[in-house]
Amino acid sequence: MRAILFDIDGTLLTEMPLIQLFLPQVYDTLSKKLGISKDEARERFLAEILGRRDTYDWHDWNFFFKLFDLDLRYEDLLRKYPHKIHVYPDTIPTLEWLNESGYKLGVVTSGPEYQRLKLRITGLFNFFDVVVTREDVGAIKPEPKIFLYALERLGVEPHEAMMIGDSLSQDVYGAKNVGMTAVWINRNGDKGYNMADYEIHTLHELRKILGGLE
Repeated sequence: MRAILFDIDGTLLTEMPLIQLFLPQVYDTLSKKLGISKDEARERFLAEILGRRDTYDWHDWNFFFKLFDLDLRYEDLLRKYPHKIHVYPDTIPTLEWLNESGYKLGVVTSGPEYQRLKLRITGLFNFFDVVVTREDVGAIKPEPKIFLYALERLGVEPHEAMMIGDSLSQDVYGAKNVGMTAVWINRNGDKGYNMADYEIHTLHELRKILGGLE
């Protein structure tokens, strides 16, 4: 194994504290703008998100802000509340160990360009040799193109690379479909359907997996 690739949200970090901060503001603004209750505003906003699940647009908060004509940009929220993006405690020790062990490291994300900003404000960006967003290839996971582009940038073949992510449909299926080893990080104890090559609950478990592959 020569290269290890990661998803971002739910794998390396969580943006939930930031989401919990701005969504009530969104509902409040929408209720005033549309003359409806906050509960109705919440239902309308979330219905649009759920209705576009796993599409290209679903991965971009700014798409939904524009859809409802809201004066918000996710980049501005990241810069204003960087402390609301929480890096999991197992992330940095794992990335440090992988770097020291000589692995090439990459990120494959279906999110837009602001994903790079998210990595920068959390101090994670410089761990990676390659960061690929949807906008680099005009595609999202699990489309083969986004994985193959990252592998090409890293100079490795699919069988030499491992993908770690929290989504079975995007990360695991997409990686296996192009011939990569797929690791599902299941932080919440969900049902896995035996789709992944490996299932882990913390990134620390990668040491044991990689040790067994050498």
